[in-house]
Amino acid sequence: MAHLQVEGLTFGYEKHRKVLHNISFSVEKGRCVCIAGANGSGKSTLLELIASCMEPSAGTIRINAASVFKKEGAQRTGIVFQEPDNQFFMPTVWEDVAFGIMKKGTPPEEGREMAMEALNLVDAGHIAERPPYKLSGGEKHRAAIASILILDREILLLDEPTAALDPRSRKNIIALIKSFNCTRIIASHDLDMMLDTADEVIFLHRGEIAARSETPGLLLDEGFLRGIGLELPLSAAHCSG
Repeated sequence: MAHLQVEGLTFGYEKHRKVLHNISFSVEKGRCVCIAGANGSGKSTLLELIASCMEPSAGTIRINAASVFKKEGAQRTGIVFQEPDNQFFMPTVWEDVAFGIMKKGTPPEEGREMAMEALNLVDAGHIAERPPYKLSGGEKHRAAIASILILDREILLLDEPTAALDPRSRKNIIALIKSFNCTRIIASHDLDMMLDTADEVIFLHRGEIAARSETPGLLLDEGFLRGIGLELPLSAAHCSG
């Protein structure tokens, strides 16, 4: 049985304009699957639906046969948004990371200890006492990921995790993603990151699945990529040039 099963998923912000149409795919446990597509293809919307941030017009999303639109399913996913700032609201990083478990009744001392463990897992223990607004882009992504890890979610959803990062921070985030054993679903424009991290890639085009392939597969097919509004990964373009 697939870890994640998406069937006939359809969604539109307006009644007669569909953002996603009849999306179906499955993901096996522990796999890293990337969602590629041009702007407006529906990548972020798909992640938010899987995370149960909103409900589809039609279709189902199941994790180990449980619907994500029910409590037992929603508690199995954790999403890190493209703008990590949207996930921070506490005075210090560790308080933000611990917020979810402390809201459930975990005592402050235990919550802080668990937050430190989660931050250390992403090599960010040194930022625990800092205000989130003073973090670099890479540090914000690490703190946001730690806030999901502490909740022990089965599926980690990442929306553009390398966007606007400097080369060193980007490299560190990619290494971090590769180190996880949980199921990971990543929406991104960064096709080079996909070459480094993805077991397979799902290509969206105008709200529908255009293709799906193991890595590298279609990531190296220039004609296909251009047909859906994408370009070859920079590393592949340099090699072919």
